[in-house]
Amino acid sequence: MRPALHVPSGLPGLDPRLSHVLAVDVPGVALGAGVPTWHYLDTGPELAARGVEPVGTVLAVHGNPTWSYLWRDLLTASLDAAAAGAPAWRVVAVDQLDMGWSARTGRLRTLPERVADLDAFTRTLDLTGPVVALGHDWGGVVASGWAVDHPDQLAGLALLNTAVAHPDGEPIPAPLRAATAGPVLRLATSTTRAFLETTLALAHPPLVREVADAYRAPYRYADERHGIEGFVADIPGYDAHPSSPELRRIAAGVAALDVPAALLWGARDPVFRDRYLDDLLDRLPHARVHRFAGAGHLVAEDVDWAGPLLTWLREDLGQRDAASEPERAAQDAPLWAALDARADDAGPAVLDMAAPGGSRTVSWRLLARQVRRIAAGLHTLGVRPGDRVSLLVQPGPTLTALVYACLRIGAVVVVADAGLGARGLTRAQQGAQPDWVIGQAKGLTAARALGWPGVRIAADPLHPRLRRALGVTHTLVDVADLGRDEVLPPEPAGDDEAAILFTSGSTGPAKGVVYTHAQLTAMRDVLAAHLDIGPDTGLVTGFAPFALLGPAFGTRSVTPVMDVSAPRTLTARAVADAVRASDATVVFLSPAAVLNVVATAGDLDADDRAALGRVRTFLSAGAPVGEAMLASAAALMPAATAHTPYGMTECLLVTDITLDGIRAAATAPDAGVCVGRPVGPGEVLVSALDADGAATGEPSAAPGVLGEVLVRAPHLKQRYDRLWLTDRAAERDTPPGRWHRTGDVGHLDADGRLWIEGRLAHVLVTADGALAPVGPEQHVERVDAVRRAAVVGVGPRGVQQTVAVLETHDPARRAGPAPSDLAAEVRAASPVPLAAVLVVPRMPTDVRHNSKIDRTRLAAWAERVLSGGRVGTP
Repeated sequence: MRPALHVPSGLPGLDPRLSHVLAVDVPGVALGAGVPTWHYLDTGPELAARGVEPVGTVLAVHGNPTWSYLWRDLLTASLDAAAAGAPAWRVVAVDQLDMGWSARTGRLRTLPERVADLDAFTRTLDLTGPVVALGHDWGGVVASGWAVDHPDQLAGLALLNTAVAHPDGEPIPAPLRAATAGPVLRLATSTTRAFLETTLALAHPPLVREVADAYRAPYRYADERHGIEGFVADIPGYDAHPSSPELRRIAAGVAALDVPAALLWGARDPVFRDRYLDDLLDRLPHARVHRFAGAGHLVAEDVDWAGPLLTWLREDLGQRDAASEPERAAQDAPLWAALDARADDAGPAVLDMAAPGGSRTVSWRLLARQVRRIAAGLHTLGVRPGDRVSLLVQPGPTLTALVYACLRIGAVVVVADAGLGARGLTRAQQGAQPDWVIGQAKGLTAARALGWPGVRIAADPLHPRLRRALGVTHTLVDVADLGRDEVLPPEPAGDDEAAILFTSGSTGPAKGVVYTHAQLTAMRDVLAAHLDIGPDTGLVTGFAPFALLGPAFGTRSVTPVMDVSAPRTLTARAVADAVRASDATVVFLSPAAVLNVVATAGDLDADDRAALGRVRTFLSAGAPVGEAMLASAAALMPAATAHTPYGMTECLLVTDITLDGIRAAATAPDAGVCVGRPVGPGEVLVSALDADGAATGEPSAAPGVLGEVLVRAPHLKQRYDRLWLTDRAAERDTPPGRWHRTGDVGHLDADGRLWIEGRLAHVLVTADGALAPVGPEQHVERVDAVRRAAVVGVGPRGVQQTVAVLETHDPARRAGPAPSDLAAEVRAASPVPLAAVLVVPRMPTDVRHNSKIDRTRLAAWAERVLSGGRVGTP
């Protein structure tokens, strides 16, 4: 046995006063008169020196091939928090035997031994409860084993990328299979530093040299790396492996734990991928979880994780009452109630104008029967309440039946539309980790090619060879046949999760937004009451997600001929055809769709105009809509009241304003786009911006205050999916109750109307203070030549210069400085000084709505241009 190694001084971020050694009598290890010494980091003595009594201990266990240095940020942050008066948590971070600076035993140690080793260490240290076990990589398994074995001491479990089981019997990840293969094992792990260097290279961004060297320090020579080899050799990758029974024991024990849990996850980990996070959540469904999209295997190096962990310790420990179970909230009228009520109606329920071979109509009777049969078939197949089902199906009767079937049996519908693009869809699918995927050939092909998770079900018949190639195990026809008896399980409760909808991704990676059944039904009720939608209304939707609400309203719905992933493909004639076919009186279009509908109005004939003349309610939403755009569309539907609701994926309906309301607001001196008053029981407050552009003001309804918009409503989302920290940010410093910080900036006027002036991320911070972009943009857009404008800031915050970027009616041939005469007009129209005026042939927009200007992209381009860089295009 080799004794503990010498810990060098000067390692970045590590206070040498926290470094300690402890002799521990470990069975089967002690040689001669000596016992192995463990190296560990410990804040306990420092807290004692300060006279601080800790409320508990975090026992941190590293994985392979790191050492306790991995936890240095937590040790520092915990001491800083204690110094600031927060409840103090002692942090004990061990170097496992054969690893870091602890003794080398000269023999392979198995998982059961490592769990026993940790027990011996904590007993020798006289570590008493409450203890929170924390682990990463295979240290997560060891820490979990300790947690399972010490229920009386255990206060919580926190894990960074790790695994306690191989989900669905899948093999261990390919990188580990390669490392454990025959002669490669020793060569890659101990003879050379290949395994160590490969692990260090997984950091995002790359580790600075000094930090990487600190990780390398205990493993300079081959005989110091035997522990790395032993850890890899002990990975229980098959059932007969000696450590497999212990892994199964730990996995079962973790599922039985009833203590607060936290999972902080790097999404770019090639080893512990999202399927392992999904497995842990199945075992710890109550866990706080945050999935860092940009982080990888070394999540503790990639992101600020120590602060969030201390927040979890402060907020969650001791707050759960394990003995109490929340009551299940019943639903008076679930989302499918109106569909059930019309189950014997032979009238049209859903019209698909773009179906292959021509328009397709499905009756209420057929839709209700298909929903029941698909629901019963899915349940027979094994889909259970809480299972996630990703639907990769074009809008139409099939998608509608699938949505209501999944909801009826308590499955959680995952809806990520094609507008996110391949990369965004992949991120969404991997983040949501659906258990099942139901798709058409195009969607299933993408799922197969891009490695999306889930058991595959084909929505359409496929050739057997194609089924095999796409990994399809069932078809929807087979599923419906399984459900012919229409025997359904009990209905889900109102507070059960119902759907995960994804944000547009226009202000960062698309986020999954979780809705419960009660929240979806509340949205239905608010919309139905506000817009007076009933059984005889009829609904034409040029924004695909809203087509799914037709059966919930009990009214027929139709999606017109268009590419649903590109709303701007919708034409005026297609809208007229859809209205005529469904005898609809309500039309819902996205802003991008409105632009093309107005542009193609010249193609309408007298019959088309007569059909549109029967529409009594017209809505456009998805982005703030100006008076001119809304008026142009309303002119095609002269009998309709034109509405432009304001909302977001997190709360699909917040406020509403009619065209007449917009015209009345036009005489007001307010900057921004007036989006009206709160709808139904909804509420709006504003948190004022400070001089640095941060929303720090006490939320209030005071008029004329520029700040971030906060909203509350019965149909507000439940939470973000696996983004606990994002949830906290959206709810920070809010009044009592469930409020959401929208990220939009604006103000309320004296009449209670909300005016939107841009996004918080797009606020300029000039020498004169915070400046929201929309007000100046509106002034610039009054110049005849300007079609759209974006006001962005260049330079350091606090002294940013204001730049106007224009898209003109006569498109510029190339991007760059605006012609001098146009620039002069724009400067004269602007209410703020402009450092520069630039033109682009076309504004960059978000991929879903094709209407929200990407100001962040424009700002980066403008800065490059004005600093003498390549002009190019934004």
